[in-house]
Amino acid sequence: MGHTAEVWLVIGAALVAANLPFINERLFVLGPRRDPKSLGWRVLELLVLAALALGLGLLTESRIGQRHPQNWEFYAAAGCLFLTFAFPGFVWRYLRRRR
Repeated sequence: MGHTAEVWLVIGAALVAANLPFINERLFVLGPRRDPKSLGWRVLELLVLAALALGLGLLTESRIGQRHPQNWEFYAAAGCLFLTFAFPGFVWRYLRRRR
């Protein structure tokens, strides 16, 4: 797999992971069903999945070549990007009109 494909794989995985807490009612996708799941659980899942997506990105970077050391600005931007990725799921869960 080329470097470009690996980067897009990480971005796609982050996009899916950001929306998972808002799409299903299970705790951490595999846990027991909670109906309705509270916003606190969804935020906790979002933080854990963001850390996993970041870990996947760091693993991919170290696999491609030497891992570049990052400062806090990188992690702040990555967190904002992850929250942006989560926006469609949030809108679907909380802002959509129900009949």
